[in-house]
Amino acid sequence: MTLSVFFAVLAAAAMHAIWNALVKVHLDRFLSITLMTLGMGAVALLALPFVEVPKAEAWPYIIASVIFHMGYRTFLIAAYKAGDFAQTYPLARGTAPLLAALGGIVVVAEVPAPLAILGIVLLSAGTLVLSFRGGAHLERLNLRAVGFALGTSIFIAGYTLSDGSGARLAATASSYAAWLFVCDALWALVLCLIFRGPKALPVLARDWKAGVYTGVLSGAAYWIVMWAMTKA
Repeated sequence: MTLSVFFAVLAAAAMHAIWNALVKVHLDRFLSITLMTLGMGAVALLALPFVEVPKAEAWPYIIASVIFHMGYRTFLIAAYKAGDFAQTYPLARGTAPLLAALGGIVVVAEVPAPLAILGIVLLSAGTLVLSFRGGAHLERLNLRAVGFALGTSIFIAGYTLSDGSGARLAATASSYAAWLFVCDALWALVLCLIFRGPKALPVLARDWKAGVYTGVLSGAAYWIVMWAMTKA
């Protein structure tokens, strides 16, 4: 991995943590994440005229990623409702690389280098320490929140594997990301209308600026990671 890729991924991690914190603060987390997804899709929609349509073989991965994202958002919202951000976020994000690495070995036969495996294990171990905060706090551990956080990490691993393969098959990482964001936003809007009805639309429209802010942060972070995977 080159230094440019390394620092780009670090920047993506920072942006991802910021939008997750913003979602946690909002009173209605379902609408917050829906708004973020719609904002990300709206920005991507503007980019569609400037990117190629992904190759046919990449579309199954886009569809799979949309499904994984649906599960990811569902479990993330549940985790944030059940537990503290400082516990659920590190657990969800930190265990995902380990699951993705295991999935890569089993599903696509990609075995990381020994040094990469060591880094993944250390990262996951570190996040477990952050989440559990030592033995003195284990009695206050919210097992329900932990379960949702681990479920979130499974879906993260799923879309990581899907996007890693799909972005390599698409014309470019940018084309894959843009079309994925638009498709994901359309599906998020459908789910919002199903579960909240048309009355949710004025609420989303009122907070459209927040959707753009979080959508740009999330979309940029996601694009950087997909770009990095095509360089790996």
